[in-house]
Amino acid sequence: MNRHDEQYIPPLRYHWLTRFYDPIARLTTRENTFKRALLQQVAPRPHDQVLDVGCGTATLTIAFAKTYPLAAVTGLDADIDALIIGQNKARQAGALVDFEHGFSSDMPFPDASFDRVISSLFFHHLTPKEKAATLSEMRRVLKAGGGLHIADWGKPNNILMRTVFLTVQMLDGFETTDDSVHGRLAKMIGEAGLTDVRQTAAINTPLGTMALYQAAKQQ
Repeated sequence: MNRHDEQYIPPLRYHWLTRFYDPIARLTTRENTFKRALLQQVAPRPHDQVLDVGCGTATLTIAFAKTYPLAAVTGLDADIDALIIGQNKARQAGALVDFEHGFSSDMPFPDASFDRVISSLFFHHLTPKEKAATLSEMRRVLKAGGGLHIADWGKPNNILMRTVFLTVQMLDGFETTDDSVHGRLAKMIGEAGLTDVRQTAAINTPLGTMALYQAAKQQ
């Protein structure tokens, strides 16, 4: 076991809960709504290389591969159990996806490998230092003119959204989710050297406000 494995925390904190991630996500995050919005926002061109960082059980990764079959889609995650679930789902769905095991802060890809980098419900698992390292890696593997697209918990739209988000914080930790509560992710994306950063949506869900972001790597 290496140092990364010792520090890794699964999507629902405990490895034994990983197999329940998909139904929980569907019930609590309005998954179909925000992932459909992300699919439309990214809209990769034929033959684009698309990377899903922190792909988990690959629901979004598979949706991209099925919706845009001419794009080349890769899913990256550090959780072997989640990747196995994702591989099985992709096989059953007939989706062509390349899965890679690795950490977002040290991606196993050359510079400028991807036209689009995407991520869904991943950043709130990371400390501020890990978020900065991940965004730096995302910029590195993006081609010039490529786009970054993220969906994750954002600043709550109202007091109700702030209250229900406490459930997420109690599960995933207050340190990693504090940036979500205060809406800092857009600023952090810009600090990583990406441009044209903007929040494109804020969707209320049973557990809080889901925010969508996009940015670009300069030509």
